Amino acid sequence: MKQTLLILFFFTASFGCFGQYQLDKQINDIEKKVIEWRRDFHKNPELSNREFKTAEKIANHLTALGLEVKTGIAHTGVVGVLKGDNQGKVLALRADIDALPVTERTDVPFKSKVKTNFEGIDTGVMHACGHDTHIAILMGVAEILSKNKDKINGTIKFIFQPAEEGAPEGEEGGAKLMVKEGVLKNPNVDAIFGLHIGAGLDVGTISYKPGGIMAAVNSFKINVKGKQSHGSRPWTGVDPILASAKIIDGLQTIISREANLTNEVAVITIGKITSGVRSNIIPESAELIGTLRTLDYDMQAQIHKRMHEMIPTIAKAYRAEATLHLDEGYPITYNDPDLTAQMLPSFNKAAGVNNVNVIKAITGAEDFSFFQKEVPGVYFFIGGKPINTPVAESAPHHTPDFYIDESGMLLGVKTFIQMSLDYLNN
Repeated sequence: MKQTLLILFFFTASFGCFGQYQLDKQINDIEKKVIEWRRDFHKNPELSNREFKTAEKIANHLTALGLEVKTGIAHTGVVGVLKGDNQGKVLALRADIDALPVTERTDVPFKSKVKTNFEGIDTGVMHACGHDTHIAILMGVAEILSKNKDKINGTIKFIFQPAEEGAPEGEEGGAKLMVKEGVLKNPNVDAIFGLHIGAGLDVGTISYKPGGIMAAVNSFKINVKGKQSHGSRPWTGVDPILASAKIIDGLQTIISREANLTNEVAVITIGKITSGVRSNIIPESAELIGTLRTLDYDMQAQIHKRMHEMIPTIAKAYRAEATLHLDEGYPITYNDPDLTAQMLPSFNKAAGVNNVNVIKAITGAEDFSFFQKEVPGVYFFIGGKPINTPVAESAPHHTPDFYIDESGMLLGVKTFIQMSLDYLNN
């Protein structure tokens, strides 16, 4: 009996090692494909809710793999369902697919030359946040896992999500609309994983954080009403530009003097001011557009309250009127602590213990958070910066010079696969 058990142990161990070798080989062999896919998407970017050709390419790939494919979710979203050979839980993996209204300046051979008119402004279109790499990574994961259904206890949903950068004005979109349309149902998802490549993080590394990893975001618009007059006679009018300046100054005191920054960080930024037509006319109105980032819901509520109190009061002090509109925004991207702890060994296996880092919260935002409000989720970062490039010389996301070292994508493929198999099979 002991001899039989010993033989069975060695047979199982040998088979497991061989199976892992085969899986590792498949992952390494797919790198060239992943890079080619990424370059195609990078060269042909599409804005939020307009990812028609992108979605078609994704759907064709998933269909060719034999997955159950649904299209047109949240306008241009694509979902592929892979059923393992054995029953079990349902896991979702997500990639965002939209590009940005940014004119590319990088000198890569697959540089985007796409042009568009965005909200009345002529601009280029660029994958300036790495979503092209996310698509290619998840397509690679789907291809490999579709060849290894015998290793899967359960079901995997591959969610390719449009409009992560925000739907066009007047439209719904993104993760929120996908959830609304039932993307986490039929079959019901038990957990969801998502990743983001980072231009400032070294290739070969994984960065994560239990709890809140990215901020809640609220976009806001302030309309200031004054009284038009000649620039040489300001006392005959009410200057909305002056009132706007005082409002901006006042908003910053909410952060510097009222928010408990020892609890969590918070940021208010005014990104656009529109007013006036020429130098010698005091205009009738001004419009301010900005963003609020918070990592604590109580702080968020208090800042909202103070903004509503402060803005009209400051305007009134300068004889103007002001109204505030705050959008619903994105929730905090919150990594379920228990699930994150469960997945830490997967990170270590994929990247090596020395290449896995716990980070502080980031004031960027992600609508992946809408999925995490419905089911436990883990969101993490992989490195996309060449190791020899100083962080200070790495162009930030959402800029014309944004650059990703493509050798970093293979870790994304490997990590998603490792997490998927560990979650479903343990």
